[in-house]
Amino acid sequence: MSDWAATDYDQELFESELDSFVPERIFDAHAHLYNVDYFPQDDIPPALLRGPRVVDADVYLAHMAELLPGRSISALAFPFPRGRLQMAPANGFVAAESAKIPGSRGQMMVAPTDDPEMIRETVRSKGLVGLKCYHLYSPVTPTMHSPIEAFLPEEQVRVAHEERLSITLHIVRERSLADPENQQTIRRYAETYPDMRLILAHAGRGFNPHHTAEGIGSLAGLTNVYFDTAVVTDYGAIEAIIDAMGHRTLLYGSDFPVSHARGREVALGDSFVWLHPDDLPDSPYGPIRAAFVGFESLRVHKLVARHLRLTDSQVEDIFYGNAARLYDL
Repeated sequence: MSDWAATDYDQELFESELDSFVPERIFDAHAHLYNVDYFPQDDIPPALLRGPRVVDADVYLAHMAELLPGRSISALAFPFPRGRLQMAPANGFVAAESAKIPGSRGQMMVAPTDDPEMIRETVRSKGLVGLKCYHLYSPVTPTMHSPIEAFLPEEQVRVAHEERLSITLHIVRERSLADPENQQTIRRYAETYPDMRLILAHAGRGFNPHHTAEGIGSLAGLTNVYFDTAVVTDYGAIEAIIDAMGHRTLLYGSDFPVSHARGREVALGDSFVWLHPDDLPDSPYGPIRAAFVGFESLRVHKLVARHLRLTDSQVEDIFYGNAARLYDL
Protein backbone atom coordinates (compact mmCIF):
# COMPACT_ATOMS: atom_id res chain seq x y z
CA MET A 1 0.00 0.00 0.00
CA SER A 2 1.30 3.43 -0.89
CA ASP A 3 0.66 7.01 0.19
CA TRP A 4 -2.26 8.82 -1.46
CA ALA A 5 -3.82 5.67 -2.98
CA ALA A 6 -6.88 4.50 -1.07
CA THR A 7 -7.45 0.73 -1.00
CA ASP A 8 -10.17 -1.73 0.00
CA TYR A 9 -8.39 -1.95 3.37
CA ASP A 10 -8.89 1.77 3.93
CA GLN A 11 -12.56 1.57 3.03
CA GLU A 12 -13.07 -1.40 5.35
CA LEU A 13 -11.34 0.38 8.23
CA PHE A 14 -13.52 3.45 7.86
CA GLU A 15 -16.72 1.45 7.58
CA SER A 16 -15.97 -0.81 10.55
CA GLU A 17 -14.50 1.75 12.98
CA LEU A 18 -15.31 5.30 11.98
CA ASP A 19 -18.43 5.58 9.83
CA SER A 20 -20.81 5.53 12.81
CA PHE A 21 -18.66 8.08 14.69
CA VAL A 22 -17.71 10.81 12.20
CA PRO A 23 -20.43 13.50 11.83
CA GLU A 24 -22.01 14.41 8.52
CA ARG A 25 -20.61 17.96 8.37
CA ILE A 26 -16.86 18.53 8.57
CA PHE A 27 -14.82 21.70 8.80
CA ASP A 28 -11.18 20.81 8.25
CA ALA A 29 -9.28 23.49 10.16
CA HIS A 30 -5.82 22.53 8.87
CA ALA A 31 -5.56 21.87 5.13
CA HIS A 32 -2.88 22.71 2.57
CA LEU A 33 -3.70 23.69 -1.00
CA TYR A 34 -0.71 24.10 -3.28
CA ASN A 35 0.94 24.11 -6.68
CA VAL A 36 4.45 22.65 -6.71
CA ASP A 37 5.48 25.26 -9.31
CA TYR A 38 5.65 27.73 -6.40
CA PHE A 39 8.57 25.80 -4.87
CA PRO A 40 12.11 25.73 -6.29
CA GLN A 41 12.23 22.54 -8.34
CA ASP A 42 15.20 21.33 -6.29
CA ASP A 43 13.30 21.88 -3.04
CA ILE A 44 9.82 20.41 -3.47
CA PRO A 45 8.65 18.87 -0.18
CA PRO A 46 9.03 15.06 -0.46
CA ALA A 47 5.46 14.45 0.69
CA LEU A 48 4.19 16.42 -2.32
CA LEU A 49 6.30 14.52 -4.85
CA ARG A 50 4.24 11.39 -4.21
CA GLY A 51 0.96 13.07 -5.09
CA PRO A 52 -0.57 15.50 -7.59
CA ARG A 53 1.50 18.47 -8.65
CA VAL A 54 -1.48 20.77 -8.15
CA VAL A 55 -3.96 20.40 -5.30
CA ASP A 56 -6.78 22.81 -6.03
CA ALA A 57 -10.29 22.77 -4.58
CA ASP A 58 -11.48 19.84 -6.70
CA VAL A 59 -8.41 17.66 -6.03
CA TYR A 60 -8.60 18.36 -2.30
CA LEU A 61 -12.27 17.41 -2.11
CA ALA A 62 -11.74 14.27 -4.18
CA HIS A 63 -9.00 12.99 -1.87
CA MET A 64 -10.82 13.99 1.29
CA ALA A 65 -13.78 11.95 0.07
CA GLU A 66 -11.51 8.92 0.42
CA LEU A 67 -10.75 9.83 4.03
CA LEU A 68 -14.25 11.00 4.97
CA PRO A 69 -16.63 9.34 2.49
CA GLY A 70 -20.11 10.73 2.24
CA ARG A 71 -19.35 13.82 4.33
CA SER A 72 -19.90 17.48 3.52
CA ILE A 73 -16.46 19.09 3.78
CA SER A 74 -15.28 22.68 4.05
CA ALA A 75 -11.88 23.87 5.16
CA LEU A 76 -9.49 26.44 6.52
CA ALA A 77 -6.74 26.30 3.90
CA PHE A 78 -3.22 27.72 3.65
CA PRO A 79 -0.08 27.06 1.60
CA PHE A 80 2.30 24.19 2.31
CA PRO A 81 5.32 25.70 4.10
CA ARG A 82 8.82 25.45 2.74
CA GLY A 83 11.80 27.75 3.21
CA ARG A 84 11.93 29.04 -0.37
CA LEU A 85 8.22 28.99 -1.13
CA GLN A 86 7.04 31.81 -3.42
CA MET A 87 4.57 33.17 -0.91
CA ALA A 88 2.69 35.76 -2.97
CA PRO A 89 1.46 33.35 -5.70
CA ALA A 90 0.93 30.58 -3.13
CA ASN A 91 -1.29 32.86 -1.04
CA GLY A 92 -3.18 33.98 -4.13
CA PHE A 93 -3.75 30.36 -5.12
CA VAL A 94 -5.14 29.50 -1.67
CA ALA A 95 -7.43 32.53 -1.69
CA ALA A 96 -8.84 31.63 -5.11
CA GLU A 97 -9.25 27.90 -4.49
CA SER A 98 -10.64 28.08 -0.95
CA ALA A 99 -13.32 30.47 -2.27
CA LYS A 100 -14.54 27.65 -4.55
CA ILE A 101 -15.40 25.39 -1.60
CA PRO A 102 -18.65 26.53 0.06
CA GLY A 103 -18.15 27.52 3.69
CA SER A 104 -14.35 27.51 3.44
CA ARG A 105 -11.80 30.13 4.44
CA GLY A 106 -8.16 30.86 3.61
CA GLN A 107 -5.15 31.98 5.63
CA MET A 108 -2.07 33.85 4.42
CA MET A 109 1.38 32.29 4.83
CA VAL A 110 3.66 34.87 6.43
CA ALA A 111 7.37 35.22 7.13
CA PRO A 112 8.63 37.22 10.13
CA THR A 113 10.16 39.80 7.77
CA ASP A 114 6.81 40.55 6.10
CA ASP A 115 5.67 44.14 6.49
CA PRO A 116 2.58 44.34 8.72
CA GLU A 117 0.84 46.79 6.40
CA MET A 118 1.45 44.52 3.42
CA ILE A 119 -0.18 41.72 5.44
CA ARG A 120 -3.16 43.94 6.22
CA GLU A 121 -3.59 44.90 2.57
CA THR A 122 -3.26 41.30 1.38
CA VAL A 123 -5.84 39.78 3.73
CA ARG A 124 -8.30 42.56 2.92
CA SER A 125 -7.86 42.40 -0.84
CA LYS A 126 -7.93 38.60 -1.06
CA GLY A 127 -10.61 37.96 1.54
CA LEU A 128 -8.35 35.90 3.81
CA VAL A 129 -9.32 35.36 7.45
CA GLY A 130 -5.99 34.70 9.09
CA LEU A 131 -2.26 34.12 9.09
CA LYS A 132 -0.15 30.96 9.00
CA CYS A 133 3.36 31.36 10.37
CA TYR A 134 5.98 28.61 10.46
CA HIS A 135 9.30 27.97 12.15
CA LEU A 136 11.12 27.33 8.84
CA TYR A 137 11.12 31.11 8.31
CA SER A 138 12.78 31.83 11.66
CA PRO A 139 16.29 33.33 11.68
CA VAL A 140 17.17 31.07 14.62
CA THR A 141 19.08 27.91 13.72
CA PRO A 142 18.15 25.18 14.01
CA THR A 143 14.65 26.52 13.51
CA MET A 144 13.16 23.75 15.67
CA HIS A 145 14.62 25.62 18.66
CA SER A 146 12.94 28.91 17.77
CA PRO A 147 11.01 30.97 20.28
CA ILE A 148 7.61 31.98 18.97
CA GLU A 149 8.61 35.63 18.57
CA ALA A 150 11.31 34.65 16.05
CA PHE A 151 8.73 33.52 13.48
CA LEU A 152 5.60 35.33 14.70
CA PRO A 153 6.68 38.88 15.62
CA GLU A 154 4.41 40.99 17.78
CA GLU A 155 3.67 43.57 15.10
CA GLN A 156 2.01 40.85 13.01
CA VAL A 157 -0.06 39.72 15.99
CA ARG A 158 -1.15 43.34 16.42
CA VAL A 159 -2.43 43.40 12.83
CA ALA A 160 -4.30 40.15 13.47
CA HIS A 161 -5.94 41.78 16.50
CA GLU A 162 -6.89 44.91 14.58
CA GLU A 163 -8.26 42.92 11.63
CA ARG A 164 -9.84 40.20 13.84
CA LEU A 165 -7.79 37.47 12.18
CA SER A 166 -6.96 33.97 13.30
CA ILE A 167 -3.36 32.77 13.46
CA THR A 168 -2.43 29.11 13.11
CA LEU A 169 0.74 28.58 15.13
CA HIS A 170 2.82 25.39 15.12
CA ILE A 171 4.99 25.84 18.20
CA VAL A 172 8.40 24.19 18.32
CA ARG A 173 11.20 23.76 20.91
CA GLU A 174 11.87 20.37 22.44
CA ARG A 175 9.04 20.28 24.97
CA SER A 176 6.48 22.29 22.95
CA LEU A 177 3.59 23.35 25.23
CA ALA A 178 5.53 22.31 28.36
CA ASP A 179 8.22 24.89 27.48
CA PRO A 180 7.94 27.95 29.79
CA GLU A 181 8.96 30.40 27.03
CA ASN A 182 6.22 29.10 24.74
CA GLN A 183 3.68 29.33 27.56
CA GLN A 184 4.63 32.91 28.43
CA THR A 185 4.50 34.14 24.83
CA ILE A 186 1.16 32.49 24.08
CA ARG A 187 -0.41 34.01 27.18
CA ARG A 188 1.10 37.45 26.54
CA TYR A 189 -0.06 37.52 22.92
CA ALA A 190 -3.53 36.26 23.80
CA GLU A 191 -4.06 38.70 26.65
CA THR A 192 -2.57 41.73 24.89
CA TYR A 193 -4.44 41.13 21.61
CA PRO A 194 -7.87 39.73 22.56
CA ASP A 195 -9.41 40.16 19.09
CA MET A 196 -6.75 37.89 17.59
CA ARG A 197 -7.79 34.21 17.63
CA LEU A 198 -4.80 31.92 18.13
CA ILE A 199 -5.05 28.33 16.91
CA LEU A 200 -2.32 26.08 18.30
CA ALA A 201 -1.74 23.46 15.62
CA HIS A 202 -1.52 19.74 16.33
CA ALA A 203 -3.10 20.04 19.81
CA GLY A 204 -0.34 22.40 20.90
CA ARG A 205 2.13 20.23 19.01
CA GLY A 206 0.98 17.43 21.27
CA PHE A 207 2.79 14.68 19.37
CA ASN A 208 4.10 13.76 22.79
CA PRO A 209 0.86 14.06 24.79
CA HIS A 210 2.73 14.44 28.06
CA HIS A 211 3.95 17.87 26.90
CA THR A 212 0.42 19.11 26.27
CA ALA A 213 -0.88 17.57 29.49
CA GLU A 214 1.92 19.22 31.47
CA GLY A 215 1.62 22.65 29.85
CA ILE A 216 -2.08 23.11 29.17
CA GLY A 217 -2.81 24.54 32.61
CA SER A 218 -0.67 27.57 31.77
CA LEU A 219 -3.33 28.69 29.27
CA ALA A 220 -6.33 28.37 31.58
CA GLY A 221 -8.78 31.25 31.30
CA LEU A 222 -7.70 32.39 27.83
CA THR A 223 -10.81 32.79 25.68
CA ASN A 224 -9.14 33.42 22.32
CA VAL A 225 -6.94 30.32 22.19
CA TYR A 226 -8.01 27.29 20.16
CA PHE A 227 -6.39 24.02 19.11
CA ASP A 228 -6.57 22.07 15.89
CA THR A 229 -6.21 18.31 16.04
CA ALA A 230 -4.24 17.84 12.81
CA VAL A 231 -2.49 14.43 12.58
CA VAL A 232 -2.45 13.84 16.32
CA THR A 233 -2.26 10.04 16.48
CA ASP A 234 -1.11 9.43 20.04
CA TYR A 235 -3.71 9.46 22.78
CA GLY A 236 -3.73 12.06 25.57
CA ALA A 237 -3.19 15.55 24.18
CA ILE A 238 -6.75 16.08 22.93
CA GLU A 239 -8.19 14.77 26.19
CA ALA A 240 -5.95 17.10 28.23
CA ILE A 241 -7.18 20.09 26.21
CA ILE A 242 -10.83 19.21 26.74
CA ASP A 243 -10.24 18.72 30.47
CA ALA A 244 -8.49 22.08 30.88
CA MET A 245 -10.04 24.32 28.20
CA GLY A 246 -13.32 22.70 27.22
CA HIS A 247 -14.37 20.93 24.04
CA ARG A 248 -15.35 24.20 22.32
CA THR A 249 -11.67 25.12 21.89
CA LEU A 250 -11.04 22.11 19.63
CA LEU A 251 -11.15 22.19 15.82
CA TYR A 252 -10.79 19.03 13.77
CA GLY A 253 -7.94 19.24 11.27
CA SER A 254 -6.63 16.75 8.70
CA ASP A 255 -3.27 18.36 7.81
CA PHE A 256 -3.97 17.35 4.22
CA PRO A 257 -1.92 16.01 2.43
CA VAL A 258 -0.05 14.57 5.45
CA SER A 259 -3.37 12.88 6.21
CA HIS A 260 -2.85 10.68 3.16
CA ALA A 261 0.57 9.35 4.12
CA ARG A 262 0.67 5.99 5.88
CA GLY A 263 1.89 5.60 9.44
CA ARG A 264 1.58 7.51 12.70
CA GLU A 265 3.57 9.39 15.32
CA VAL A 266 4.38 7.77 18.64
CA ALA A 267 5.57 9.35 21.89
CA LEU A 268 8.85 7.97 23.19
CA GLY A 269 10.36 9.27 26.42
CA ASP A 270 10.41 13.06 26.27
CA SER A 271 10.09 13.22 22.47
CA PHE A 272 8.29 11.44 19.61
CA VAL A 273 8.99 9.68 16.33
CA TRP A 274 7.09 9.23 13.09
CA LEU A 275 6.66 5.65 11.93
CA HIS A 276 6.17 4.97 8.23
CA PRO A 277 5.80 1.61 6.45
CA ASP A 278 9.49 1.44 5.57
CA ASP A 279 10.36 1.79 9.26
CA LEU A 280 8.28 -1.16 10.42
CA PRO A 281 9.89 -4.52 11.23
CA ASP A 282 8.21 -7.84 10.59
CA SER A 283 5.84 -8.74 13.38
CA PRO A 284 5.42 -12.24 14.82
CA TYR A 285 1.78 -11.37 15.49
CA GLY A 286 0.81 -11.02 11.85
CA PRO A 287 1.25 -8.65 8.92
CA ILE A 288 1.31 -4.92 9.62
CA ARG A 289 -0.75 -2.86 7.21
CA ALA A 290 -0.24 0.83 7.84
CA ALA A 291 -3.34 2.98 7.57
CA PHE A 292 -3.57 6.58 6.44
CA VAL A 293 -2.33 8.99 9.10
CA GLY A 294 -5.73 10.65 8.82
CA PHE A 295 -7.47 7.45 9.89
CA GLU A 296 -5.14 7.00 12.85
CA SER A 297 -6.02 10.53 13.95
CA LEU A 298 -9.75 9.91 13.60
CA ARG A 299 -9.38 6.80 15.76
CA VAL A 300 -7.85 8.96 18.50
CA HIS A 301 -10.81 11.35 18.28
CA LYS A 302 -13.12 8.38 18.78
CA LEU A 303 -11.16 7.12 21.80
CA VAL A 304 -11.31 10.57 23.40
CA ALA A 305 -15.05 10.84 22.79
CA ARG A 306 -15.62 7.42 24.33
CA HIS A 307 -13.36 8.00 27.33
CA LEU A 308 -14.79 11.43 28.16
CA ARG A 309 -18.34 10.36 27.29
CA LEU A 310 -18.78 13.23 24.86
CA THR A 311 -22.28 13.69 23.54
CA ASP A 312 -23.07 13.59 19.83
CA SER A 313 -23.49 17.37 19.96
CA GLN A 314 -20.04 17.83 21.48
CA VAL A 315 -18.46 15.63 18.82
CA GLU A 316 -20.28 17.63 16.14
CA ASP A 317 -18.85 20.80 17.68
CA ILE A 318 -15.30 19.51 17.34
CA PHE A 319 -15.81 18.51 13.71
CA TYR A 320 -17.85 21.54 12.65
CA GLY A 321 -19.70 23.65 15.20
CA ASN A 322 -16.71 25.27 16.90
CA ALA A 323 -15.30 26.40 13.56
CA ALA A 324 -18.73 27.61 12.48
CA ARG A 325 -18.84 29.92 15.50
CA LEU A 326 -15.23 31.03 15.07
CA TYR A 327 -15.62 31.94 11.39
CA ASP A 328 -19.32 32.89 11.32
CA LEU A 329 -20.11 30.14 8.83
